[in-house]
Amino acid sequence: MTFNSLLFIAFLAVILGIHHLPLPWRTRKLNLLLASYVFYMAWNPPFVVLIWISTLLDWFLAGAISRSESARTRKSLLSLSLIGNLGLLAFFKYGGFLLDAFVDFASLFGIEFHPADPGIVLPIGISFYTFQTLSYTLDVYRRRIEPSTSFLDYALFVTFFPQLVAGPIVRARQFLPQCELPKRATPAMLLWGLSLLVLGLFEKVVLADGFLAPVCEAIYDSDAVPTFTNAWLGSLAFSGQVYFDFAGYSLCAIGVALCLGFVLPENFRSPYASVGFAEMWRRWHITLTTWLRDYLYFSLGGTRRSLARQEFNTLLTMTVCGLWHGASWNFVAWGAFNGSMLVAERVLTGLVGQLRVWQRTSVRALLGFATFALWTFSVALFRASDLDRAWTLMTSMLGMNDATGALPAGVSGFDASAALGICAAMLGVQIALKNSSLRSVAARLPGWVLSLLLATLITCIVLMPRTDRAFIYFQF
Repeated sequence: MTFNSLLFIAFLAVILGIHHLPLPWRTRKLNLLLASYVFYMAWNPPFVVLIWISTLLDWFLAGAISRSESARTRKSLLSLSLIGNLGLLAFFKYGGFLLDAFVDFASLFGIEFHPADPGIVLPIGISFYTFQTLSYTLDVYRRRIEPSTSFLDYALFVTFFPQLVAGPIVRARQFLPQCELPKRATPAMLLWGLSLLVLGLFEKVVLADGFLAPVCEAIYDSDAVPTFTNAWLGSLAFSGQVYFDFAGYSLCAIGVALCLGFVLPENFRSPYASVGFAEMWRRWHITLTTWLRDYLYFSLGGTRRSLARQEFNTLLTMTVCGLWHGASWNFVAWGAFNGSMLVAERVLTGLVGQLRVWQRTSVRALLGFATFALWTFSVALFRASDLDRAWTLMTSMLGMNDATGALPAGVSGFDASAALGICAAMLGVQIALKNSSLRSVAARLPGWVLSLLLATLITCIVLMPRTDRAFIYFQF
C-alpha cells in the first residue's frame, strides 16, 4: 500500500473517519496502532513480526536500563539492544552482501566458493524503524529521556504508519509527548495536511515518475556508453527524481500525520540551494543526518578529538551513511565520496575560508553551482547498477569516453527538454525558498490562488499515466 495508490486514499479516509469520532483517546490511539500494522502488512504480512520483536526488545531493555544504577549493567543491556536490532538489520539487509564479499575475498586466495542463494528478502522500512527504536534506547541510556509509561504510546511511536517505511526518522522525545493529550486536527491543520499530501503526490507521480524517471532509466539502465551530454542528462534527471521522490514521500508523511493531529519533523529544506556539502547535509534527509551526527559521529568523539580524528570520524560516518542506503559497494563509495567532500571542504575552509571574496554574491552562486554539480556527479554511484556502470557514467561526465550519438532510444527531444526544465525550475524554487518555508509562502497567498494551485496539482496527478514505481527509499 503506497501513498500514490487509490487503496491508500480509501484506507486514509476510513482511518480519518474513525479518528475523528467522539471516542476515548486510548481507543483512537489503538485504532492508529492497528491501522499501522495493517498498513505494513499490506506489503508482506510475516515481516510485521520483526517490528514486534524490535518493539518488545527495546521496550523491556530501555526500562531495565532506566531502573539500573550499575554502569556495567546499563552498558550490557544497551549492548543487547544494539546486537539485537543491528543483528536483525545486518542479517536481512546485509546478509547477501556480506556473503558475496566473502566469496570475492576467498577468490583472491584461489578458493572457489559457491554458496547456495540464501534467498533473503529485505523487509520494507527496516532501516527506518530500527534507527527509531535504537534512538529510544540510546536516549534512555544517556538519561536524555525517561522511558515511556505507556506501552501503547511506545508501540505507536515505533509503527506510526505515515512515516513507518521511509521516514522521517522520529525521536521518542518528539513523538511520545504528543501521545499524552488527545489529538484531533483542527480545520486549518487538516487543510494544510491534505495540501502537503497533494503536493507530495504531485512531486512523486508527475515530476519524479512521469517526467524524470524515464529519462534517467533510458540512460542508466542501458549497456551503452553514454555521451558526455547524455551522461549529465541522466544524472541531472536522477538528481531531480530522487529529490522529488523522497521529498515527496516526506511531504505525504508529514501531511497525513498532520491530518491526524501529529507533527513530524521536517526532512528536506531546499538542499539544492546549498553552498558546500556541509550545508547540503544539513538540508538533505535531515532526520537521518542528525541521527548519524548524534548517535555515531558524537559517539566517536565528534569535534572533541584532534583535527585528524575529526576528519576520520566524518569520513567513517558518511561511509556508514552510504552503507545505510544500500548493501552494495556503490553505496559505500557514494558515502565515502560525500565524506571526502566534507573533509576537503573543512580543510579548505580552515586554510582560506576567511577571505572576503567568498562572501560575494557572484562567488557564492558559483560555489552553489559547483556543489550541485559535484552532487549530480556523485549520484552515478547511487543510481548505477554496479561500480562498473557507475565508472562508465562518471568517466563520460568527465569527457573521458569517446562515445558519440544523439539521445538514447526512448528519449525524445521533448523528454530531455522537459527533464532539464523541471530541474532548472527545481533549483530556482529552492533558491527562492532557501531562507523561507512553504507554510510562510502559502500564508501570503490569497485563498483562491491556493485553491487553484491545488486543483491544478490534483488534475495533473489524475491525468498522469500510471507507472508502477515504488518510492525509491522503500528499498532502504
